[in-house]
Amino acid sequence: MLTPEARAFVKQWSESLTDLGPVLTGKNKTVSMGGIRSLYNRMLAQNPAPAGITFEHVVIGGVSGQVAIPDVLKTDAIVVYIHGGAYIVGGPDGYHGISGNFAKMMGAKVFLPDYRLAPEHPFPASIDDTLRFYKGLLDAGHPASKIVFAGESAGGAMTVTVMVAARNAGVPLPAGGVAISPWANLEHTGISMTNREGIDPLNSKVGLVFLASVFLEGALPNHPMASPVFADVTGLPPIMVQMGEAELMLTDGMRLATHLAENRVRMTLEVWPHMFHAWHFVADLQPEAQQAMESAALFLEQCLRKAEK
Repeated sequence: MLTPEARAFVKQWSESLTDLGPVLTGKNKTVSMGGIRSLYNRMLAQNPAPAGITFEHVVIGGVSGQVAIPDVLKTDAIVVYIHGGAYIVGGPDGYHGISGNFAKMMGAKVFLPDYRLAPEHPFPASIDDTLRFYKGLLDAGHPASKIVFAGESAGGAMTVTVMVAARNAGVPLPAGGVAISPWANLEHTGISMTNREGIDPLNSKVGLVFLASVFLEGALPNHPMASPVFADVTGLPPIMVQMGEAELMLTDGMRLATHLAENRVRMTLEVWPHMFHAWHFVADLQPEAQQAMESAALFLEQCLRKAEK
């Protein structure tokens, strides 16, 4: 069950986006998207990076971003962490906790692309930017065999879709990836969209359908680059999918895992009882969050070791 501290943070997280819908629909003109995004990042940043991590601004492949650098580097392998936020909010400043934990656990640099956001830049701008960032790392001399992806929610979906885009473009694929609570099906047809309604402390189906429509701006929700459950995933490297049992996206995330497995992608599925969407944010407040991050880091390290052989 959730600790009181984790529960309090989740409540604050949910309340931080109260104005998002009215601003997007034009009903609230007193708050800007910039203001909402800044508030959202400050709220997430309450979960700081562990000691011994520094952050630097980078521009890679023409895309801005940040890199988390541990004081003790154990490897020249790198992680590309793709942030979530429904493709509408979020950014590197709010992700120092997650990226810093991965950096410290793995002794590796963690890069965070600051991709463009909807509604100003709808689908597929986020995917295009993240692919450019990844290609920029390759062009800078980082071999694909020493790169892994990770991301949560929209970033969890992009962990897969950016790999698909890279494969389609003839770009070498990373060694593996971890998709945390992926927003994998924008049709929202999984049964957990019904039977976890009211249990999920962060999301509602109505809200997710609305946010998806803002991101898609007329594109179909079953477009394979928006919903990886419909993508051709053949030939992708090993992928771990981690889901919280209490989240609306549970069934669709499990569908993504099955889709990967049925298309001969080496995959691992973890479902964590009682956990909410992207519970990894509260690694300092909830034991299961720390444990899930450790499991993800171990999986990525195993992918990198296998790619070296």
